[in-house]
Amino acid sequence: MLGTEPASLAMKNADTLLMIGTSFPYLEYLPTPGSVKGIQIDIIPEKIGLRYPVEVGLVGDSKKTLKNLIPQIKQKRSKKFLSELQKSVKDWNKTIEIRSSKQGDSIKPQKFAAMLSEMLDDDAIISVDSGTITTWAARYLNVGKNMKFSLSGTLASMACAVPYSIAAQVGFPKRQSIAFVGDGGMAMLLGEFSTAVKYDLPIKVFVIKNNALNMIRWEQMAFSGNPEYAVEFEPIDFAKVADACGAKGFTIKKENEIKKTLKQALSHNGPVILEVSVDPFEAPIPPKVNLDFVQNVIESFVKGQPEASKIGLNLLGGQIKEKIAKKLK
Repeated sequence: MLGTEPASLAMKNADTLLMIGTSFPYLEYLPTPGSVKGIQIDIIPEKIGLRYPVEVGLVGDSKKTLKNLIPQIKQKRSKKFLSELQKSVKDWNKTIEIRSSKQGDSIKPQKFAAMLSEMLDDDAIISVDSGTITTWAARYLNVGKNMKFSLSGTLASMACAVPYSIAAQVGFPKRQSIAFVGDGGMAMLLGEFSTAVKYDLPIKVFVIKNNALNMIRWEQMAFSGNPEYAVEFEPIDFAKVADACGAKGFTIKKENEIKKTLKQALSHNGPVILEVSVDPFEAPIPPKVNLDFVQNVIESFVKGQPEASKIGLNLLGGQIKEKIAKKLK
């Protein structure tokens, strides 16, 4: 449920996979093993071939290795692969624009992410947690060339964003340091925020609050065809926690509050937690919705998925609106 359509297309049509200093864990997103040539650069020998079979393994520092490798690469004359991907990016950006304008009774997480994106500094440092929060950040936060953007190294370690943002603020004290977090990840390492308060580090923590481990919910439904189990938890008032720590807390519950409250939070001279209550039934739609996804979700509904009608309405309504909007464009 991560990634983008252009990225999926690139993987599907690639003839070579070059992995540089990565331990990417989701093999289903990579080309079928053996279908393309594999090349991997890593400073740790044991990582070579760990995730994907490679024909060439280069052990060493990535920067130094690439400096020696790049001069030996010859540019292809055919631009077909590039042109197809550029067209896919344009189409995908239209889809993202439509989804970020989606409205409902509750705030849509992607809408909040898109509005936050418009207000970030040009050189902001963005640290993102693991879960559906990764999807909203990767798709709706527009990362400029002067920004820094960090995720968990294997896309799975929850609670990393707040300590990342603290480290970023220490390393770059004059730059805006943002943590974009889900409420599940925030709850796991909540005490770390007091470190920012102790050292007067003006990090800005934005908590997307749906009172659930939402990625686990969707993995249970879409991958296993089962109703959710043990994913909801007791709501925490993160804004009050910020106040109790000696920092500043903000809360957003309605869409018309977003812009004004974001301005207040971003301009505050000190550490901040801003929590925004979002629609808990908004789905992190995969780049390509295949038949297995649809069948598993329907199966979870049949087996007794709570609030199935609201989830189904979000899924179906969103798809229909997207198609209409694209036709109008």
